[in-house]
Amino acid sequence: MNSLSSFVDQPRSIRSIIGPLLGFCLLFYFVYHTFQGERGFFAWMQLQQKIAEDEKVLADLQSQREILERQVHLLRPDNLDLDMLEERARLILNFARNDEVVIYNESLENIQIKKTKES
Repeated sequence: MNSLSSFVDQPRSIRSIIGPLLGFCLLFYFVYHTFQGERGFFAWMQLQQKIAEDEKVLADLQSQREILERQVHLLRPDNLDLDMLEERARLILNFARNDEVVIYNESLENIQIKKTKES
């Protein structure tokens, strides 16, 4: 009889384990997907990093646009700056007057290009 009573008690102990085991599995599932996946914590951190990088790129592009807008404003017919026009013509078209001597220096040209980008 003793072996029979232990056989009958076995399903009761299995049933008592199934509930907490199922609860643990559900908890593990939700905790795992909180951190992993397309909408998890790690994906959110990567998105935040990408947003920060893109904001830096946007700031650089906006500053370059402001520089170009200033230069375009100086070249408009209603507000034509002759010095600016001459500078751009010399730089882009390699323009020079007949009485001038031009000495080509690549490093100075790079500096001049950087200055025009900054202004």
